Amino acid sequence: MKAGIHPAYNEVKVSCACGHTFLTRSTHKGDIRVEICSSCHPFFTGRQKLVDTAGRVDKFERKYAKSRAEKTEKKAVSK
Repeated sequence: MKAGIHPAYNEVKVSCACGHTFLTRSTHKGDIRVEICSSCHPFFTGRQKLVDTAGRVDKFERKYAKSRAEKTEKKAVSK
């Protein structure tokens, strides 16, 4: 390998919003902050956690509430 052409590969501290911190190596300068890490991500923990940004879940529920009500009404009439 040629000297002087590769970026510095230093140890950096990664901090998650949940409070978990760990050390890794990266070419990034300074510490890294993340929102979700392996200790709080639902895939790795097995717990369901909704990450709601700007009320998207509520907006979805309001949007499809009418169609859900119509489906349940149709089921009740057909029985």
